[in-house]
Amino acid sequence: MRVTKAVVPVAGLGTRFLPATKAIAKEMLPVVDKPAIQYVVEEATAAGLDDLLFVTGRNKSALEDHFDRTVELEESLRSKGDTERLALVEASVDLARIHYIRQGAPLGLGHAVLMGRDHVGDEPFAVLLGDDLIDPRDPVLAQMLDLQQRHGGSVICLMEVPADQISLYGCAAVQPQGDHVIVTDLIEKPDLALAPSNLAVIGRYVLDPAVFNVLENMPPGRGGEIQLTDALVQLAAMSAVDGGGVRGVVFNGRRYDTGDRLSYLQAVIQLALERDDLGPPLHAWLVDHLEEMKGDR
Repeated sequence: MRVTKAVVPVAGLGTRFLPATKAIAKEMLPVVDKPAIQYVVEEATAAGLDDLLFVTGRNKSALEDHFDRTVELEESLRSKGDTERLALVEASVDLARIHYIRQGAPLGLGHAVLMGRDHVGDEPFAVLLGDDLIDPRDPVLAQMLDLQQRHGGSVICLMEVPADQISLYGCAAVQPQGDHVIVTDLIEKPDLALAPSNLAVIGRYVLDPAVFNVLENMPPGRGGEIQLTDALVQLAAMSAVDGGGVRGVVFNGRRYDTGDRLSYLQAVIQLALERDDLGPPLHAWLVDHLEEMKGDR
């Protein structure tokens, strides 16, 4: 069964970016000249996922507005003959079929995924988190979907991180298996001494629908929330007949983290430097500015 649906949790309060996110969804913060969430939707559609469910919360109406028609703006640009900006505005409208459901209370990523049960039904689906932007030149999601098609079960995306950063992530214990790994255990944000590897889980998942039954019966875990990591541990211990088994793709490509202020600024600079229209002048300015800073010291 080809995977066509994805759940995109976007109900977070974005407290790391206050006061900017007091009235604006964190996912709508611009990364160069597109909101972060548009990069995620473009990645999904490029991998063949054309049916997306956004799990939202309060103050997220800007997300719906962004992926909807803006008739007045489109007519204004059209009347001015500004076809370039008109194309940019229209690009987000027809990317995918996007549906919305409110989470209601911040009960964890596992709960947000469970909110997608009625929409997803009894078929495998993807989960994409908005803090991780994957460069389109490194299509790991397509690789994950292919792996799930071949073996069934669930697939997660892993990246090697420095040992002193593993406590910021879910961490996987794995066994090599050809072009991927078998996940045998997962620990959410472990202390360094308890980490089974330096392989961190990043925000891309392809899940068997068996995850819904696991999540439905799961008590709150770390932080009093329903953790997706805990559900994946149970799936890893289940047989393939029951929808179990968790495999991992170790990703070595370009990933841009927008999860906190520093990494967000780094992502903006990295992506801007990649652009033909912005990269050369920005690079020249950065070199000059850094030289000036050295002189001031």
